[in-house]
Amino acid sequence: MVQNSLSLKNIKSLGIIAGGGSLPERLLHSCDRRGIEVFIIGLEGQTDRNLMAGRKHLWTRMGAAGQIMQTLKAHQIRDVVMIGSVSRPSFAELKPDWKTAAFLMKLGIKALGDDGLLSAIRGLLEKEGFTVHSVQDFAEDLLAPVGAVGKYSPEESDQEDIKRGLEVARAIGALDVGQAVVIQEGLVLGMEAIEGTDALINRCGEIKRGGRGPILVKLCKPQQDTSLDMPTIGPMTVEHAAFRGFRGIIFQAGKTLLIDPQEVAQNADAAKMFVYGVE
Repeated sequence: MVQNSLSLKNIKSLGIIAGGGSLPERLLHSCDRRGIEVFIIGLEGQTDRNLMAGRKHLWTRMGAAGQIMQTLKAHQIRDVVMIGSVSRPSFAELKPDWKTAAFLMKLGIKALGDDGLLSAIRGLLEKEGFTVHSVQDFAEDLLAPVGAVGKYSPEESDQEDIKRGLEVARAIGALDVGQAVVIQEGLVLGMEAIEGTDALINRCGEIKRGGRGPILVKLCKPQQDTSLDMPTIGPMTVEHAAFRGFRGIIFQAGKTLLIDPQEVAQNADAAKMFVYGVE
């Protein structure tokens, strides 16, 4: 971390390939504090347009890899961060340019999960002379801590479900399926796939049993490149889980991005839920 922090001092400009959610804005504020000039790549249908106000930027589609890299090079930007949620499009929706099409044909995209694809994208960027950084390199306060966020912690009666959830989450993560699982009284109510965590919460909320509510367990995949993608917990995650009658959320400390921890704690306390980081 020390070596990386020293190297960041030499970065005067940063290219941000921005998806959705509030994380790109958090990164922008951190860069402003550090005096780093940013150039934003906004992805059509993914990025919040308000993010671009007063900033140098390019609006483009996900399939325009050639245009993205040429634009960054034209602005003499070699340091890049990929941040924010992205809905993975079909090949038809991607509308790939020649650079993207050649990359996907060589890759064999149908055989890859999300992490394989992200790692391949990183390899392409590095081959073109870019350095890919982690968002937490610039905003270390985003990393979630060990222990309770708020005043509630898991009870002894929750431990078996948590243990079971951790086992299943590790298993589906190793298969590059998803990051999260929902457990209730030893039963797996659902596992995250392409639909995302919020949809998983809603789906499991509809089929949960009576009694003590289910637990969401969300982990970083064993093979996940944390410079490109990390599990994220924010106020809306807690709000959705509370609305669906969950009794708690378990996340992986140090490998989860925690958005607005004070609001997360407030939402959890109001619902008498635990939001808890494990090592």
